[in-house]
Amino acid sequence: MIDASKVFSLQGQGLKLNTRADIEPHLKDVDPTRVEEIHLGGNTLGVEACEALAEFLLKAEALKIADLADIFTGRLISEIPAALTAICNALTNKTSLIELNLSDNAFGGRSVDPIVPFLTHNRSVQVLKLNNNGLGPAGGSVLANALIESARLSKAEGRQSSLRIMICGRNRLEDGSAPVWAEAFAAHGTLEEVRMPQNGIRMDGITALARGLAKCPNLRHIDLQDNTFTADGKTTGVEAWSDALGSWPLLHTLNLSDCVLSAEGEIPALLEAIVQGSNPKLHTLQLQNNNLETTAFELLAENIPKVLASLMRLELQWNEVEEDDEHIEAIGLTLKQRGGKLIATDEDEEEEVEKEEEEEEEEEEEDKEDKSVKEAAQRPAAGKAAADKAADDLADLLSKVNIK
Repeated sequence: MIDASKVFSLQGQGLKLNTRADIEPHLKDVDPTRVEEIHLGGNTLGVEACEALAEFLLKAEALKIADLADIFTGRLISEIPAALTAICNALTNKTSLIELNLSDNAFGGRSVDPIVPFLTHNRSVQVLKLNNNGLGPAGGSVLANALIESARLSKAEGRQSSLRIMICGRNRLEDGSAPVWAEAFAAHGTLEEVRMPQNGIRMDGITALARGLAKCPNLRHIDLQDNTFTADGKTTGVEAWSDALGSWPLLHTLNLSDCVLSAEGEIPALLEAIVQGSNPKLHTLQLQNNNLETTAFELLAENIPKVLASLMRLELQWNEVEEDDEHIEAIGLTLKQRGGKLIATDEDEEEEVEKEEEEEEEEEEEDKEDKSVKEAAQRPAAGKAAADKAADDLADLLSKVNIK
């Protein structure tokens, strides 16, 4: 657990920090040289406040995590470029920085340029989170091109890319930017996790992404939920991903829910590749709402015990699941026997949500108990200190008394 003195957080306080005078009271008692994490989400920062923050960031020599998600709510689009420029310029040469999170900030394609120098020149960042920024194809292409240039410069310097995790979902990237992203992914072959859900990417873009990501042999987590792999009877997206699956021997989690993997209920070639052992370490497979029918479930039921030995979680809800489907029952039993979980119905999903809520409540109770124990442990010490002080005061008083 990180030392609290190394974390500066205003997370979720709903502060409106317009000027330097607004933010300085929050910064004045914090030693920037000790800060390793900064969390400012759930507040709104103006240009002057961001300039003051940038001065603080420049002094944060040990900064590892900069969580700046959701810091521009209610700001004019004309304010954001100057505010972003101040922050990103302060972080560009930060060699300690591991993670930058700029999610849930409505840049739009018009406000991405200030991020380009950071993406191009920072060599230390391993985790980039750019989720729900309204980039569009044009803005997405600008950022992907910056990553390509970064990889080129790293190679010229004899360095390997440090980038490990790229999250860029809900950005309307569409087919227009997908080939550039594919090139960026191929250039950063060190990637271990890529999440690009809900981007309106269709078959041509999906095909390009498969070819780019195939150059990343260390991928462990892929999330392409809610993009389109097939359309109008064409299956080129599914076929491209079937070919690419074998490139990821370490793959742990694959989320292809809501991706139209099967337009007519046929078994997707991608699923056939998986059951043939393309990814021996696959732990979590999410295939919700893909028009899968009982023939696909039969294929899974036959091969999960024999081939997918590492599979522990399978999500199949919102497919063509018939009541009392024997193959679904067989899959569920196999996963249960190995301590895993099948989610195939709304009831399964509700049960999962309830379980997660119960676990969260238990964690909150444990945190409260830990806090109570610490407070109780401190009370006797505080009481003893007060008693010792009282005794000292009394002794001091008596020493001043003269008895005649």
